[in-house]
Amino acid sequence: MSTHANGEIRVSAVVMRDADGRVLNVRKRGTTTLMLPGGKPELGENAAETAAREISEELGIELDPSLLTELGEFRAAAANEAGFDVVANVFEHPFVAGVEVQAEIEQLEWVHPSEQREDMAPLNTEHVFPALLARG
Repeated sequence: MSTHANGEIRVSAVVMRDADGRVLNVRKRGTTTLMLPGGKPELGENAAETAAREISEELGIELDPSLLTELGEFRAAAANEAGFDVVANVFEHPFVAGVEVQAEIEQLEWVHPSEQREDMAPLNTEHVFPALLARG
């Protein structure tokens, strides 16, 4: 686990929306919370490289690095690690067909940012979804 002494977990995540504006979310095996696909960096990776690798591993699709646009860096309570905060570099990428459950992913779900969900990660409900809604 890529944690720091100050209780942070650094991750990169990707917002991918369908034609109806819904955002792709995943639920990892053994958890109950939906979150953006993504994960922790490997040694030497920058945030965009981490995002692209994690999407390939988790969803079986290849992102075009030139189409990743940064939505922002956000901090929220970690959904699955009590007592930690997640600090996420969040990117947007245009829709890519062929998404499949792989690696530790158990469920895929497309969720509109305006939906109020109890099973959604704090990163989404507190930061990412409001940022998407504010942009229209």
